[in-house]
Amino acid sequence: MSLLRTVGRPMLASMFIAGGLHSLRRPGDVAPAAEPIVRPVTERVTALPDGTEQLVRLNGAVQVAGGVLLGLGRFPRLAALAVATTLVPTTLAGHRFWEAEDPAERAQQRIHFLKNLSMLGGLLIAADDTGSAPSLLWRSRHAARGVRHDARLVRRSVRATARPAATAGGVRAKLGR
Repeated sequence: MSLLRTVGRPMLASMFIAGGLHSLRRPGDVAPAAEPIVRPVTERVTALPDGTEQLVRLNGAVQVAGGVLLGLGRFPRLAALAVATTLVPTTLAGHRFWEAEDPAERAQQRIHFLKNLSMLGGLLIAADDTGSAPSLLWRSRHAARGVRHDARLVRRSVRATARPAATAGGVRAKLGR
């Protein structure tokens, strides 16, 4: 693994671990801000718990687990996707700058919104990063190309040996009479 990945992943993960721990420990601090996002989501996705505090805790748990995995470099692509998934509702719930009436508060929320948007971009890049190893798509295409190549070689070999074998069989048949 490169030095940039070794240093960068824990740095990216640190914010999610800290924020997720806060959500796990004190969901009541975050629940009022999350309420406008939780209601429409729980109405559409029946598998999620109905309680806002439960969803805040679940979101925090995913952030902590994904952040730890990302920071350690274990399943980094999956971890980055999981954390990115939690970042969208967190950003929409916590940094609604378009609703703030005070210009200073609006500016502060806009900064936090854009910061989260930037982190989302970093997570998407991390989710796409194969760590210098070929992706599954590349490997499957490469394997298919190898199979096609081998099939062509077998076909050529069969053609090349079939004619002389047929000729030898015909000669043997004539001599055997």
